Amino acid sequence: MEIAVMGAGGVGGYFGGVLARHGEDVTLVRDMTATLLRLFPSCPPQDAASIAVHTAARGSGRVGRSAAGRALDDEALRLAAVAWIRHRRTGYDALLMSGVDRAEARESIRGDVEKVLAEWRTAGECSP
Repeated sequence: MEIAVMGAGGVGGYFGGVLARHGEDVTLVRDMTATLLRLFPSCPPQDAASIAVHTAARGSGRVGRSAAGRALDDEALRLAAVAWIRHRRTGYDALLMSGVDRAEARESIRGDVEKVLAEWRTAGECSP
């Protein structure tokens, strides 16, 4: 399950505390979200938070749990964004489910991923 707590109010603080008690790295998620928004100023904040929660999950083996990810390395977080976009904004999973080879599926959606990254890199509004 992916949960992002945004804001500094009492409700956000309460739920952040609950997540922390259950072993979630709320500080890492907060810092990853901030770094993603610096790298991709037009990324919707809820998407940046979702990427951070997903990549920072303990025991996941994802890039966010690597030494580079925990150090908020720009390239590690760019790779996390690429993976999230691949699965959430393209037909990548459908291609895999239909039997397309992983490398071929990645190549076929590469342009879609690059388009989203380009939109997110540009300051201002972008399409959802």
